[in-house]
Amino acid sequence: MATGEAGVPHYSGEESNWRKDLISQLRDRNRSQTYCFYDLISLHNRLFESANTLRGENLQLSIANEKLRCDIGGTGGGSSGNAVLEARLLAQAEELATLHRRRGEHTQQIVDLNNKLQEVIKELHSKEASLAESIEVNAGLRSDIARYISKERELENVNQMLKDEHQALQLAFAALEEKLRKAQEENRQLVERLIKYKAKDAEKMNEENDNFLNESFTSPTAFLMNTLSKFGKRQAKMQKELEDAARDTRQISPDRTSLKEGIVGLPTSVPTKVSVKFSAHDGEVNAVKWSPVDRLLATGGADRKVKLWDISKGAYESKGMLVGSNAGVMSVDFDSAGTLILGASNDFASRVWTVGDLRLRHTLTGHCGKVMAAKFLGEPSKVVTGSHDRTLKIWDLRGRACIETKFAGSSCNDLVTSDSSGSTIISGHFDKRIRFWDTRVESCSNDIILQGKVTSLDLSRDANYLLSCVRDDTLKLLDLRMKQIVGSFSAEGFKVGCDWARAAFSPDGQYIAVGSSDGSIFVWSVGTNKIETVLKDHTSPVTAVSWHPRGTFLASVDRAKKAAIWGDQV
Repeated sequence: MATGEAGVPHYSGEESNWRKDLISQLRDRNRSQTYCFYDLISLHNRLFESANTLRGENLQLSIANEKLRCDIGGTGGGSSGNAVLEARLLAQAEELATLHRRRGEHTQQIVDLNNKLQEVIKELHSKEASLAESIEVNAGLRSDIARYISKERELENVNQMLKDEHQALQLAFAALEEKLRKAQEENRQLVERLIKYKAKDAEKMNEENDNFLNESFTSPTAFLMNTLSKFGKRQAKMQKELEDAARDTRQISPDRTSLKEGIVGLPTSVPTKVSVKFSAHDGEVNAVKWSPVDRLLATGGADRKVKLWDISKGAYESKGMLVGSNAGVMSVDFDSAGTLILGASNDFASRVWTVGDLRLRHTLTGHCGKVMAAKFLGEPSKVVTGSHDRTLKIWDLRGRACIETKFAGSSCNDLVTSDSSGSTIISGHFDKRIRFWDTRVESCSNDIILQGKVTSLDLSRDANYLLSCVRDDTLKLLDLRMKQIVGSFSAEGFKVGCDWARAAFSPDGQYIAVGSSDGSIFVWSVGTNKIETVLKDHTSPVTAVSWHPRGTFLASVDRAKKAAIWGDQV
């Protein structure tokens, strides 16, 4: 700030601009903050102005009234003057009362407007809350739309895959039909040739019979010697067969002693440490199974997939992913040759894939509940499934149809087939029973009652002993020849983690393994009924274990997406 000639202060350009900016900002803030109350402020100002005006008029009237009183008191006017003054005073009093009444009305209007303002504010808050809720719902709907679009694309991919498979199957069917036609033609030709050869053999036999009769009639002694020679040769042949049978040293089916002592050539080594551990699925892992022919491991999970893993040289490698299931996979099984893999799913169906090309070959639908277990029945062309709908179904893959349904009366959690011909099925159920089924008759032959729900079944290699995992936190060993329990396994800290926890025999029958709810794996010795070892590495309940067919290592899976391979060398 500087002083001019007249002593009047003036400001430089920068200070003047600063003052203008400050005044402009104050005016803008005042305008923005008073805009929503502008009508109320204007009305309030008008009311105050009116009140002030009335107050001034009242003051003037009071002064005039006092002057009149003074005039009247000074002049001493008569009664007529008093009457006029009283009339004027009364009029003033009425006018004053009117002004007070108006003031009260204006005050009431202010109160009403304040109440209305509060109501408007509340309505504004409620609309803001409703808007926020609508925005949240809109975001949820957008995410649902994105999920449904992704699902639609996935279904389109599956549909395209099914179309491709159908086309491939049609081509394969046409090729098989042509092959069948050629085979039938070849068979017809072979039958014709066989008929010709049979006719020639018959002619030759008739000729030999004629020669034989001629010799017998011409020389009885020669006939007798020929007969004795044939008898001697036949007796020598029978003696040789008996000697060969006596020298045959092949073993018969092992008994209880052989189960305890192990099967020669298949020694099982109890693992002590984790050799390989990896994330197998995007959700819980429900099933695990080794291939019978190589180091190929199959896992099934809640992410609706079956995955194949090559386990070798202390590492793992993904060998493919089998898709097609619409819900979590609960069970996996290989056929005896390791070329087919069977999966049971929570979408009420079972599926068969080929291991070589990872293609879906069969979809078995017909259950009305979750399919908890599926196994090949004796041969690769037959499958048996057990479901929560309380039935077992037998399927013929050649005809792609269910050929038999058995009504168990209780949800099936697992099943096994006890012979290579597939004539006997054993199933474990929710009602604590193990049921035995003969595929040649309609109903089950008998059953065994345990102390808890049956979660899994497994057979020893000689098919004489059955291992059952039970929800009362025990494992039961049954002798199938006597149909009775011959052993029970339990331990402190062992708890069955779920209704589909899978226990397993070792290949030589010496050990049994099962996972616990705390992530431990308990291994018992069958011969001594004592714990051989407790393997600890998993951090969540272990759902299933599987021994490698050569008994060298053990696979386990849990509910936290993990799979582990136990063994000193993989």
